[in-house]
Parts: sequence; C-alpha cells; structure tokens
Amino acid sequence: MTGEAAAISASDRPATARSLTEDLRALGVRDGMTMIVHSSMSRLGWVAGGPRAVVDGLLDALGAAGTLVMPTHSGDLSEPALWRNPPVPEVWWQTIREEMPAYDPRLTPTRHMGAVVECFRHYPAVQRSNHPQLSFAALGPNAGKITANHSLEHPLGEGSPLARLYDADGRILLLGANHTSNTSLHLAEYRAEYPGKEWSEQGAPVIVDGERRWVTFEDLEGDDADFAEIGTAFAASGAQRRGRVGSGQALHMGMRDLVDFATAWMTARRR
Repeated sequence: MTGEAAAISASDRPATARSLTEDLRALGVRDGMTMIVHSSMSRLGWVAGGPRAVVDGLLDALGAAGTLVMPTHSGDLSEPALWRNPPVPEVWWQTIREEMPAYDPRLTPTRHMGAVVECFRHYPAVQRSNHPQLSFAALGPNAGKITANHSLEHPLGEGSPLARLYDADGRILLLGANHTSNTSLHLAEYRAEYPGKEWSEQGAPVIVDGERRWVTFEDLEGDDADFAEIGTAFAASGAQRRGRVGSGQALHMGMRDLVDFATAWMTARRR
C-alpha cells in the first residue's frame, strides 16, 4: 500500500486547512501565540492540499498576531568524518569540505525534516536563521527576534532560536510527532549538568565576507535516547495536552514548562 493509499485508509474523513484549524483550536492553540511545530505528515491522515493545507491551518490557528516556527535543519552541511548513517569513504572527506555548496537560507534544502517544513520555508516573508546545520524558520511578528543572531557555536544553546522561544514564553506543538523529535529538549541538554556531557568539533561551509569558507565550531554531543522517557514523565505531570488533529494525535505544551522539567530530569538522572 502506497503512502497516500495508507493515509486514505487511516482516515475517516478528509482533513482540510479549515478542519485542522478547528482541531488546533480545540487543542488550545490561540491567536497571538509564538509556537514551534514538529510534524509528521504521514500521521495526520489524508489532507486535502497536503503540506500547504497543514501550514495554512497552523497559520490560521495562530492568527495574524501569532508566530509560527519550525526547525529547518540541514544536517548534510556538516563534518563528513562524523557521518555514520551512512558514512562516506575517508578519501572523500576533503573534497566535501572544499566543494560542498555554502549554506544559503533561501536555497539550502532541509534534510529529514519532512514535507511540512520544506513547504513552510518557501512561504513569502518567512525568515530563516543563519546557522548552516541547525537553522530555524519563522513567520509572524516575532520572526525576526526568534531567528536573528543564531550563534555558530553551541547552536541549540543560549544563542539559538530555541532560547529566544523560551524567552518569549513560546509553545510547542508535536503534530503527529512525539518527544523523540522534540528539538526543545536539546536546549534542556545544554542547561542540564550531568557527568557524561561531551563536546565535539563540527564543521560546515558558509559565506564569510562574500567568500565560501569551511568553518569549525564547538557543539554539544546531543543524546536523544531518553527523550521518550522524559516525554512520558512530563505527560504524567499534567502539563501537556493531547488531542486529535486530522486523523492523528498531537501534543501541545508550554516550552518553559517542558525545558525546565527536562533540565531538572537530566541533571538528576543522566550519568
């Protein structure tokens, strides 16, 4: 069964931009919120209009005063010596460092982010942060504040759009996704203190003074192995709402609530 046939089979009704907006309202999404969304298109059932209808439904739910944010990561713009899924021959590494196109927020595609994200980044007036690997895109009144000055070093830490979302008392929506995809938990990793915390040197091609350069920077060795467990514990705290969106499930929560909870959890339990 093809992906579309499976979506039709899993749906008792077609989802539309309007019905998705209604579902999101029922889940507590309101006008004026600043909200980061992680999505899995395949888990929403069949949607008339596909990814564009999902983005339109999200924007309608947030209203003109709201700001929609999505991770637009491009993990292939990275140090080839660290690639594992799959690795490439060592004799290729230098060629990749020298010739991979530099990051361009307008042109660089996302990687493994999904159809909704790739659609969203093309919307008029979307702003995308300047990190070559771990960028975020935003649309709405707070977009500039969220995406500006994204630090090359520690790109999911205090100089990141995630930290700006936390400052703005942002919301998190997992749309057909779960906590294993919840990028906000990486901000908690930066803030938590635990014995096994490790750092590594990354690299990526960027434009500096009009010229392409390969630059290196320090980043945290992230570990999402306990994200599902953290999500289960957080759900038990009662600070998360679950509801149906389309033919799938969605989770809605406050970013500060989750990040503070996860920071304390990691500090107490990680080794």
